[in-house]
Amino acid sequence: MPGTPIVAIVGPTAAGKTGLSLDVAERLGGEVVNTDAMQVYRGMDVGTAKLPPAERRGIPHHLLDRLDVRETATVAQFQGWAHEVVAELRSRRVTPVLVGGSALYTRAVLDRFEFPGTDELVRARWEAEAERVGAVALHARLAELDPVAAARMQPDNPRRTVRALEVIELTGRPYSASLPELTYLDPHTVQVGVDIDRTVLDARIEQRVHEMYDAGLVDEVERLLADGLADGRTASRAIGYAQAAAHLAGELTLEEARLRTVFATRRFARRQMGWWGKDPRIVWVPYDAPDRVERALAAVAAVAVLP
Repeated sequence: MPGTPIVAIVGPTAAGKTGLSLDVAERLGGEVVNTDAMQVYRGMDVGTAKLPPAERRGIPHHLLDRLDVRETATVAQFQGWAHEVVAELRSRRVTPVLVGGSALYTRAVLDRFEFPGTDELVRARWEAEAERVGAVALHARLAELDPVAAARMQPDNPRRTVRALEVIELTGRPYSASLPELTYLDPHTVQVGVDIDRTVLDARIEQRVHEMYDAGLVDEVERLLADGLADGRTASRAIGYAQAAAHLAGELTLEEARLRTVFATRRFARRQMGWWGKDPRIVWVPYDAPDRVERALAAVAAVAVLP
């Protein structure tokens, strides 16, 4: 329904997005829409910090547990799901409150973002090239063709590099030309960012990782490996899951797996802020401000009449 706001709570992992999203949804009578790429997988609970049903305050949550760990998640597929959910909620005058750590997934829902087509043969050829020359060398090739796109990607992520090269070949244009613009699909949209000092965030990340391992992350990964986690092109690369799997394979001690998970999560948080830090539309509220909920609601009120 036009006028019903779309709210997104953004910020780095472990900053406190979940708590703020619940507070905002509660105050607005809204429902939560997940935008975390890994929380769409069934069984990936401990390592993704998926909120247990008993802790959701009775607020409906959407786009959780959609895929089996063997299945590949795509941003285009997620965008379609999310647009359907958002439209259905707004048709009932219910405010969607998006929350999750995947900046690209959030942007794909909020912004004008059309995905180029795909060609299985072209993609398979680039995947074979990645196997032949390695992820870093393939990323260097992308940097020659599209330095802007390459600068936004990690050299050790061959899946994204392959996709970029596929799009360049199919469209004859840089992959960066297909990335979303900072233009909301609907003007009644607001992003509220959780602002947190890096030192505090690093400590919270370390604490969260240790809590995950203590809560049974290794056991969760062992169960998921039996369900085909290693065959999943997306799920198997999730932070924490890859390290725990290496521990189960005898490649890392438990303490090494913990430390590598902490390091990888901190690095991921830096990348998240690289995305959101460049978006001037975000209204930032301190993670520990006593009035953070009121500040978030004030930002929402600026784009739509509250129910």
